Amino acid sequence: MFLLHALPLYIILLIACHDTSATLLSRVHDIASLHTKNIARDLRLAFRAVLVSQQTQVVPQMRFSYCQIESSGSSDSGASSSKSTTSTKTASAASASATASSYSSPYNLAEYHNGTDFFTGWTFWTTSDPTNGLVDYVNETTGRSNNLVEVNSDGHTIMRVETTGMVSENRQSIRITTESTYNGVLVIMDSVHMPTGCGTWPAWWSNGPNWPDGGEIDIVEGINNYTDNQATLHTESGCSLPSTSADVLNVTGTVVDGTNCAADETSNEGCGFRSASNVSFGAAFNDNGGGVYAMKWDDDGIKVYFWTQDSVPSDIDAGTPVPDRWGTPMANWPSSTCNSTKYFYNHSFIFDTTLCGDWAGNAWNSSGTPGQDQSCATRTGYSNCEDFVRASGASFDEAYWEIKSVKFYELD
Repeated sequence: MFLLHALPLYIILLIACHDTSATLLSRVHDIASLHTKNIARDLRLAFRAVLVSQQTQVVPQMRFSYCQIESSGSSDSGASSSKSTTSTKTASAASASATASSYSSPYNLAEYHNGTDFFTGWTFWTTSDPTNGLVDYVNETTGRSNNLVEVNSDGHTIMRVETTGMVSENRQSIRITTESTYNGVLVIMDSVHMPTGCGTWPAWWSNGPNWPDGGEIDIVEGINNYTDNQATLHTESGCSLPSTSADVLNVTGTVVDGTNCAADETSNEGCGFRSASNVSFGAAFNDNGGGVYAMKWDDDGIKVYFWTQDSVPSDIDAGTPVPDRWGTPMANWPSSTCNSTKYFYNHSFIFDTTLCGDWAGNAWNSSGTPGQDQSCATRTGYSNCEDFVRASGASFDEAYWEIKSVKFYELD
């Protein structure tokens, strides 16, 4: 206070205005030089205090890895997309808001998995493999201890197959299932790597209760050295595709295994589409930097989309998905011949990697599918899948998922 009493009134007013421009500082300095040396020093101290008080505070950004957002209202008539869950909401709707953009999306973010808490909201399957694979699925604690589960330095989630040189029976692997269930959803999965190699059978899929009554939607699936993804439905009797024509179905993929989707009537082959992209699965997908898959399930039917990392629609990157902008899907099952609310309900979503089993094992001697120009028997020198898997741990170095994020959206 002694300083303010010692200064002329006009200097005090200048300080009070907090004007810290270079011109003003120069003027005040000239005036201060006419006073005593001590007053000049005190003046500089006063201005320093003023400048410090004007510094902008930096607010740290909030980062979340898993959130589940409860809807406060019912869905509109566009889809019956209710959800049941026992998970705990760990981030507010405000913190999960998408990046502001010019896109008006009909969807709200319901659940988001990425980063260090990716596995919150999932359960680890620890019972026997229902597809008869040569794997023992382990819990999270065992998976982390044995380096089968981690989040890497890029914040990506890793799920591996055991690579011990030789095993006497099964190899350890990971299978996880969402705690949430959905009846209609838009789910988007961003990945940079998926399991590949002879003997592998990875999948990203969903299913309902009392299989096949509740239906199964295979979004990403393939075996061995395949490079073209196959998306497939498995249902109870009554669900089918209306045609095998890509033009009629308005798809980029090719129908495989016929039009009947009923599992019991097709030896569990169902009705599927093979992607036209030769970088949509396996080693080719990995070498190309991965990609993004989306599955849209509503009253109109079920569609699957795929994009390489350099062609992802901007509305997806912005967190405001607008499927009407996405163009032609890879796969399309219209409700006109496969009612999407009758044959599919209460779906959980699943990542898994099995070995051999009902598909990869039975196709061991097969070739001709894109990516499989030679059979695995020829490539490996082993006459059967099981002997190769047990003896060749190093061959599974590429048998891992690397996931950037999984997002679930529901209609307003």
